[in-house]
Amino acid sequence: MYHVPYFKANENAEVIAFMKAHPFVTICGVDKNNLPVATHIPVLIVERDEKLYLQAHIMRKQDHHLAFENNGHVLVIFQGANAYVSSSWYHNDDRGSTWNYQAVHAKGELRFLSEQELFDLLTNLTAHFEKDPNSASQVKNLSDEYMQSNMKAIVALEIEVKDLQHVFKMSQNRNKQSYHNIIGELEKGDLSAKTVAEEMKKNADKIADQ
Repeated sequence: MYHVPYFKANENAEVIAFMKAHPFVTICGVDKNNLPVATHIPVLIVERDEKLYLQAHIMRKQDHHLAFENNGHVLVIFQGANAYVSSSWYHNDDRGSTWNYQAVHAKGELRFLSEQELFDLLTNLTAHFEKDPNSASQVKNLSDEYMQSNMKAIVALEIEVKDLQHVFKMSQNRNKQSYHNIIGELEKGDLSAKTVAEEMKKNADKIADQ
């Protein structure tokens, strides 16, 4: 991961808040032949006993399931919106163009959970994302037959995060005029560019004149 001091958050709480705002992740591992595998799933972020855990479920007997059974050391990638930044938007600066993005890398050790823990996870996961407690999609409103049938195809997992790294690269190294020029140009772009512009606005008062 790219490590530059001015592309870092001031507090760990900001990093965890970013993770919670972007819960659809990429989990990467290595199979028994040392070949990379990856899967894309939503996760619940749990803070317990001053430790950070990621909980999710995956389909059984897929390449990633088999790999994680063989080797529980995984990398989980959280990523937000990103956008191209043209150097033509800089004020009196001939440096090259770049890309603004935010990403968190969580390295940890994965373990598979029991059937009861799978049921509890599905209950918590659905409650978290469904929002409406009376929704027909809540686990409490689904039949036991339906739940048991579908649970046979999936397995729950929990990852204890051992190392947490991040990059929030949002033009913090630019002078104030360039910073505002970049925001203005990104606001003319697609949804991803507009989202990056909104993130940059949150820290605009922290950018110093250079």
